[in-house]
Amino acid sequence: MLIRYSTDSKGKPVQKAVVYTKNEHNIDSKAIDSDAIYIINRLRETGFSSYIVGGAVRDLIVGRVPKDFDIVTDATPSRIKKIFRNSRIIGRRFRLVHVFFGQKIFEVSTFRSIVDGSVGNAFGTMDEDVQRRDFTLNALYYDPIKEQVIDYVGGVKDIRKKIIRPVIPIENIFVDDPVRMLRAVKYGATTGCRLPWSLKNKIRKSSNLLSAVSPSRLTEELLKIINNNNASGIIESAIDTDLYAYLQPAATSLMLEDKVFFKSYMASLQELNAYNANAQDGGRLGEKLCFILRDFVAGLTDWKEEIKIGTSSAELYKRTWARCRNFILPMNPQRTELEYAVRAMLNSYGVKVHMPQTKTHLILPYEE
Repeated sequence: MLIRYSTDSKGKPVQKAVVYTKNEHNIDSKAIDSDAIYIINRLRETGFSSYIVGGAVRDLIVGRVPKDFDIVTDATPSRIKKIFRNSRIIGRRFRLVHVFFGQKIFEVSTFRSIVDGSVGNAFGTMDEDVQRRDFTLNALYYDPIKEQVIDYVGGVKDIRKKIIRPVIPIENIFVDDPVRMLRAVKYGATTGCRLPWSLKNKIRKSSNLLSAVSPSRLTEELLKIINNNNASGIIESAIDTDLYAYLQPAATSLMLEDKVFFKSYMASLQELNAYNANAQDGGRLGEKLCFILRDFVAGLTDWKEEIKIGTSSAELYKRTWARCRNFILPMNPQRTELEYAVRAMLNSYGVKVHMPQTKTHLILPYEE
């Protein structure tokens, strides 16, 4: 085990991080995408430092092959863009770069500063950047050339102990960004790590902070959950920590009022897990929405009676679409995908409505 040092204001060496060598972290270098290594090498050839960071390092340590590889560097977005022609700068609040290799997208960000707290937009150093990371299991840096893991915050030990611990002080972490609460429960459900009582209690007490988050951002987070192979586990944890009431208030109210609806809703989410695990190309959002909506739609009316008395398909579609649209608020999915879901469910009840031929697959932003 090695030690990474920095210097204090008087120039004296100060221990900053533990450096785990290949034999200590046991990361399989074959699991690292060759294009990610190419990006790191190109940045270093042009005089910049660069590392794999975040969830990819976490996955590598536990022996999983990461779906995505985030890269962090001291190069600015404009400089990164000049180095890689196959890239574009994204982001309005904090600008970063997407580098494209065919269908693969690598997110390359610049070290962030703590000068404006944990949500500022200024660029900084690696020593500062680690303090901007949300939880210790995502605050690790991996050097694939030297095959070393740089750990400022005890993240390796926390991964091995299977515990989620915040990097940012607990009194600030959710005030600065309430969406971090969703990430905490999501990491717990997807990694098998436990949330300590103090963290879970803080989330419950802070859950109302989600009410100030924009519908577009909540939609983005909900789509990430719906797309996950353990959507049911994440949502169950979100219910337990009082977060789901701000993500899907109508569904939460029904679950609290009706135990039968709760059991049926959770069973539908289990089926969503299986759909996600087996879907090709990520599956279709409209099909995923069926699992979220179908228990609500089932209770809207007596569908056999509607058909028997001759209620028109157009009228049933219009009414059902409006009710479903209100039910899933504040989530605001693509209109065509919600329409697809409503049409599919109506057809399952024998209400004949036209199904569009065009498929729009679910495309999600990168997530650590």
